[in-house]
Amino acid sequence: HKLQRFEDSGLEKCVGCSLCVAACPAECIRVVAAENTPDNQVSAGERYAAVYEINMTRCIFCGYCEVACPFDAITMGNDYEMADYERSDLIFTKEMLLAEPIEKTPLRREGE
Repeated sequence: HKLQRFEDSGLEKCVGCSLCVAACPAECIRVVAAENTPDNQVSAGERYAAVYEINMTRCIFCGYCEVACPFDAITMGNDYEMADYERSDLIFTKEMLLAEPIEKTPLRREGE
């Protein structure tokens, strides 16, 4: 799973609507929404996900969260074979799930 950002602004796509929570049959997603402020604009909407957690010990990788999201904020990845010594390490936080903004590499000009 990855939480996506807008490429141009770097703002988070997730607006904290919790549709992914409602769609999840395993009840492994937790979202706590907060209001965006002019001083702290986190997402493009009025709200953002202040807390976004996925309990990977419960996730069945069905993809319903991805389908339910109207903003394409969450995408499934290939990370499904996981092992750890502590269960708490398999609760992925928002910081762990956020995709890094794509850095645009300038094209090389001829002669450089």
